[in-house]
Amino acid sequence: MFDGFKIVFVEDDESVRSSVGETLELAGFEVHPFESAERAVPHITPGFAGIVISDVRLGRMDGFGLMRHVLDTDPTIPLILVTGHGDVTMAVEAMRQGAYDFIEKPFAMERLVTVATRAMEKRILKIEVDTLRRQLRNQRGIDATLLGISPAITLLRRQILNLADTSADVLLIGETGTGKEVVARCLHDHSLRRKANFVAINCGGLPENLFESEIFGHEAGAFTNAGKRRIGKIEHADGGTLLLDEIESMPMGFQVKLLRALQERKIERLGSNEQLPIDFRIVAATKCDLQELSAQQKFRADLYYRLNVAVLELPPLRERREDIPILFEHFLLEAALRYGREAPALQGPYMRKLMANDWPGNVRELRNVADRMVLGLLGGQDQAAQAVTPANLTLTQQMDIVEKTLIEQALKEHNGRPQRVCDTLGIGKKTLYDKLHRHGIVIDDYRPA
Repeated sequence: MFDGFKIVFVEDDESVRSSVGETLELAGFEVHPFESAERAVPHITPGFAGIVISDVRLGRMDGFGLMRHVLDTDPTIPLILVTGHGDVTMAVEAMRQGAYDFIEKPFAMERLVTVATRAMEKRILKIEVDTLRRQLRNQRGIDATLLGISPAITLLRRQILNLADTSADVLLIGETGTGKEVVARCLHDHSLRRKANFVAINCGGLPENLFESEIFGHEAGAFTNAGKRRIGKIEHADGGTLLLDEIESMPMGFQVKLLRALQERKIERLGSNEQLPIDFRIVAATKCDLQELSAQQKFRADLYYRLNVAVLELPPLRERREDIPILFEHFLLEAALRYGREAPALQGPYMRKLMANDWPGNVRELRNVADRMVLGLLGGQDQAAQAVTPANLTLTQQMDIVEKTLIEQALKEHNGRPQRVCDTLGIGKKTLYDKLHRHGIVIDDYRPA
C-alpha cells in the first residue's frame, strides 16, 4: 500500500510495541519498532521516506526530545505523539512547534491507523513534489518544454526531433488544449530555422476581408486605407516557421492561394505583380479530421493531401495521466512566479484526484486549475478536488482508474503483446491477467486486426 515508505515507531513497553506494530502492519504499513528514542534517531535522516510515531514518556530522551531531533533533521517529516492524559497540554504545544498530531491514551487502533494513513499520504506527496521539482530543475532542451514521462509524450518528443531539421511541412492533429502551438514552437526551436521568426496565425480569428492582406501583405494603395506597404505573415516568416492554427476554419477561397504558395514557395503582395521567393516552413494545426472535411467539400482535398505528409498526433491528457503530477507542479511554479505568490503545498490525495479526472480541456484546463489554486480561488483543496473529480472517489477507486489507464496505454503501445506489456509495467504475467480480469480489459481489442 505504501511501498518504500515506513513508520519509525518508538514505544518502551514491549507488549504495546508489539500489538501496535502488528496492527499497523496489518493495515499495510512497514513498521520499524524501537524501544528507545536513542535507537530510533540514526534511522531518521533528511528526506526520510516515512513518518515517526512516538510515545511521549520514554527514557533519557522522551518524545519531545525526539520531536526536536526530527524538526532539526527534516521539519517536513510528520511526527505523531502518543500521550497520556496529563501530557495533552504539552502535546498541543508540540503541535504548535511542528508535530503533526497527537493521540491520547487509551486510543482505538482505528484512530491510530487513520491518523497514520493521513500523515503517510502527506509524506508521500511531499517527497513526490520534491522529486518533481528536482526533475523540473534538471530538464534541458525539449524535455523542459514538452514535459512528461508517458510513452505517448516520449514518442512525440522523438518525432519532433526527427522532423525538426527537415524541410517537411507538418500537420498537427489534437484536441483543444493539447499544446499544438507548443509543439510547433519545439519544431521551430530545434531546427536550423530557430534564428528566424516563428509566426503564429489563428485562422479562425481573422476576418475574411483581412485574411489575404494578413497572410500575403499588400502594397501602398492596393485598396482603400492601404496607405503604406504591409509585410504579410508568410513574408515575415521568411527563413523561419509559419503556424496556421485552426486551419480547418480558413476560407475555401484562400485555401487555393495558400496551396499555390506552398507549392511554389513564392507569394505576391496585394496590389503587386512581383513574385517574391520565400523560404518558410508551414506547420498547420487542427482539431478536426481534415480528410472527412475534404470528403464533405468543406476543406480542399488538394491542400489536405499537400499537408498530409508529416503528421504528428498529440495525445489528450486522459491518455497520459502519469504526466499530470509533473505538469501540475510545473504550472503551479509558473503561476506562483507570474503572480508573485507562494506555490501552495499540495495536501492529502489531491494529486490522485487530479489524475482521476478526464480533463476535456486537456493541458490548458489543468494549467487553469493551477492558476486558480495559486490565486486562492478554489476555496481550499478539498473543494478544488471536488471541482475536478467526476465523483467523490475513494483512494482505491482513484488508483484503480490510474492503474487501468496505464495498462491500456501499454497494451495500445505494444499492440496487445502481453510479455512486452509486462516488461513495460514491471509485473508478471499472472499479475497482468489478474488485473485485466479485474478491470474488464479485453486484450484482443488491442491486437492488430
